[in-house]
Amino acid sequence: MPRKLDLRTGRPVWSAYRAPSVPTSALTRDAKADVLIVGMGISGAMMAEALTADGHSVICIDRRGPLKGSTAATTALVQFEIDQPLSILSKMIGKASAEQAWRRSRLAVSNLAARIAELGINCALSRSQSLYLAGTMLGPSQLRGEAQARREAGIDATYLTSAPLAQTFGIDRDGAIHSHGNIALDPCKLTAGLFLKALERKARFHAPVEATRIEDGANEVLVATKDGPTITARQMVLATGYELIDIVPAAAHRIISTWAIATCPQPRKLWPRATFVWEASDPYLYVRTTADGRVICGGEDEDFVDETRRDEQIADKSARIAAKLGQLFPHLDVRPEFAWTGSFGTTTTGLPYIGAIPRHPRIHAVMGYGGNGITFSRIASEIVSASIGGLDDTDAGLFAFNR
Repeated sequence: MPRKLDLRTGRPVWSAYRAPSVPTSALTRDAKADVLIVGMGISGAMMAEALTADGHSVICIDRRGPLKGSTAATTALVQFEIDQPLSILSKMIGKASAEQAWRRSRLAVSNLAARIAELGINCALSRSQSLYLAGTMLGPSQLRGEAQARREAGIDATYLTSAPLAQTFGIDRDGAIHSHGNIALDPCKLTAGLFLKALERKARFHAPVEATRIEDGANEVLVATKDGPTITARQMVLATGYELIDIVPAAAHRIISTWAIATCPQPRKLWPRATFVWEASDPYLYVRTTADGRVICGGEDEDFVDETRRDEQIADKSARIAAKLGQLFPHLDVRPEFAWTGSFGTTTTGLPYIGAIPRHPRIHAVMGYGGNGITFSRIASEIVSASIGGLDDTDAGLFAFNR
């Protein structure tokens, strides 16, 4: 049933910061719950927290264990800005739908920050401005149009010409969109914190447990596991990230390889306001900082071929990323202290697929995160928890599998 991938290789920067441990136990007998969540990464953690907060009994399983998939590979630029620019997305799915997708993405980042504060999770959260630099996909004139499209959608955006961009941020580019409302955080600490909140509400965590067969009927879902015990639930959520199973439609979805580096701490050398920086290019470079002044930079994306080829390129890709970072900020020490690679899913529109799988109303899935994985995981937790609770989310149709 599962499609198995080696999701990441190398040494992600988050290994430098200790996240709380998430206790799990072996699954030694058949079990029942209101909801079974398969996958114990960031999306599984958000689902577990949301569903237990709603009063559902929850079981989470993972064939590796908590936080051992792609979660540690993310650079955790938690942005509302979708990979597909609003001006381009409008031509693909219509202006009204594109604007609503962008507004929902912005709301999700705001909701996530508020939820983290409400739960008191220590994940080094900081609010950040962002700069979207002119690049190969959108030049200066197109960026002006993109800024206007955002403002028409009710999303604040300011176009900066080259002079104020250089004066304020020290960046030599033809232009950029300046925006507010994004956050940076430690994804491993956030994931662990969410799971621990769910644990306080009696969620049960079993790992390593591998699901081998799914049988869904009119009233329940039965999941067989590799070692024998079965789990029965009223609803099931597939939070397996980029490891798809056969019943999940794979249309308009592909796997991408990406690479990233992190420097030594250098807080005195950071650019003003430590703003997020990314490019209107394909593939694009993306840059953020950590709470202790490291610079994280990633990019050089290309289509996934296999894990071996992806991993063999870590040294070469790291050198290229460091060189690009040095061109952008010449005063930085760009030597990588951490370097890693990972695989992620993306879709044609840049929007994820969220919701019940066609012909399987009791099985929900999230697919195709692109560069907004954490933001889309938040949207998924809102849409799927509403559906399981018998409520209608007004934006569910934007992300549904049958859209």
